[in-house]
Amino acid sequence: MTLNRRTFVQATAALATAAATSRALAADTLKIGYVSPQTGPLAPFGEADKWVIEQMKAAFKDGLIIGGKKVDVQIVLKDSQSNPNRAGEVANDLILKDKVALVLTAGTPETANPVSDACELNEVPCISSVVPWQPWFFGRKGDPAKGFSYTYHLFWGLEDVIANFTNGWKSVATNKKVGGLFPNDGDGNAWGDKELGFPKPLAGMGYSLTDPGRFQNGTQDFSAQIAAFKRDGVEIVTGVVIPPDAKTFLTQARQQGFKPKVITLGKALLFPGAIEALGELGYGLTTEVWWTPSHPFSSSLTRQSAKALAEAYEAGTKKQWTQPIGFAHALFEVAADALRRTRSLKASDVRDAVAATKLDTVVGPVKWGGAGPMKNVSKTPLVLGQWVKGTKNKVELVVVNNEAAPSVPTGGALKPI
Repeated sequence: MTLNRRTFVQATAALATAAATSRALAADTLKIGYVSPQTGPLAPFGEADKWVIEQMKAAFKDGLIIGGKKVDVQIVLKDSQSNPNRAGEVANDLILKDKVALVLTAGTPETANPVSDACELNEVPCISSVVPWQPWFFGRKGDPAKGFSYTYHLFWGLEDVIANFTNGWKSVATNKKVGGLFPNDGDGNAWGDKELGFPKPLAGMGYSLTDPGRFQNGTQDFSAQIAAFKRDGVEIVTGVVIPPDAKTFLTQARQQGFKPKVITLGKALLFPGAIEALGELGYGLTTEVWWTPSHPFSSSLTRQSAKALAEAYEAGTKKQWTQPIGFAHALFEVAADALRRTRSLKASDVRDAVAATKLDTVVGPVKWGGAGPMKNVSKTPLVLGQWVKGTKNKVELVVVNNEAAPSVPTGGALKPI
């Protein structure tokens, strides 16, 4: 067959039409990327995500109206494997290969920071959570005068965790001697930082802090830390460690005859599975509480109360509720709200819609701009909880101090271990 000029022009036009049709079809599907630790030592932070995403698929089944046009919604979940390098890689895949319009991420600085950095670099809007705002902002070399252009964050800060921990400690008679467990990671370096972290405010409240220095996650021997705490007569232990390290420390402390009155740890004591794994060592431990079924908030997307959301999770998974459920759900609430308000799916338009958010969510009000400590940070409430022997479940988390967020009801008072 000889290809004359007319046939060639027709063929080229047909190809161009097919390409345009294919682009139009692609434009009719909006992709939201989600990155969290599904595997590795931080996996408990991502345990509820698949359930939340199934719930979101139902919520988005009829699509969203964006700029007057109906668009199908597809959610692409990626596993950071609890590894910062991997988190950055999968974020780049979402941006460059999947062409997502918006990225959501949660689950400690080791996931949220590299994902946020990839989005900032590629000018793709990103909403993150489940990292205190200081390790997220300053850990990414944020400039308070400028903030970030494409990355927005919702969670509480170190000032809130310090207030809650010390509010609890004040209610128990101790010698005010505190031992710190701060690992060599994003959270540990922020919590142990002399200016931004625990040392300065504790000293101001009359507490003395024994900080034996940074250690690597996965440490098998805490003898040096325990010896330092015993030497200084420590009665309160605090810090921010991963669950396996908490188990190692608590087991070795018991073996070596170190019995503090209060143990309040961030990160490690958030999940019922981790507490159950500790057996009797788990009872009486205290931790920060970011979300519970008794929080007085409801979803803007499904209209479920915090209680109804937790009950739906337990019915659907046959597992006990965990704190990240609320924040995974809230990230999608904010995403849906911003996408409904955006003028188009252009990255800058989506970013502007995110920045203009003013929404009551299942974790509390979310608003960026004037109210937060930085223009890219919206703070959520924080209270203190204590693990007790359960009636319905093996262990239950009871809110024991709400001075920092009085709208969240308490269920009891802090008791020494």
